[in-house]
Order: sequence, then structure tokens, then C-alpha cells
Amino acid sequence: MPIRILIADDHGIVRQGLRMYLQLDPGLEVVGEASNGKEALDLAGKLRPDIILMDILMPVMKLLGDPL
Repeated sequence: MPIRILIADDHGIVRQGLRMYLQLDPGLEVVGEASNGKEALDLAGKLRPDIILMDILMPVMKLLGDPL
């Protein structure tokens, strides 16, 4: 069973690069991508990934220092 990963970053090129790199490992599965903090929280609740790779300073909600 692969490790399920959610990628959260406001730069599309970063998300694309991470996805391409992670897809090289058959033990990893990218289950979703988010472009801002709110979207990351919504997708995390819906997709229930094992790991979230995220930028901590993103639009809408920084995920660092913002109250939930």
C-alpha cells in the first residue's frame, strides 16, 4: 500500500516538480495538490493523506501563525 501524499504550495512549478519527483517511487502516491492554505486544509480533511508536503507561507492562510 503506497504512502499517500498531499502537496501544498502556491507555486505551480514547485508542485509540478515535487509531483514528478515523487511519482518516480512506486511506494508513493500523490493524492492531491493545493495552491493555498485553506485549500490544503480542505483537501487534507477530504483526502486523508498520510503525509502533507507544504509551504508554510501561502496565500489565504499561511499555516504558520494563523489561528485555525
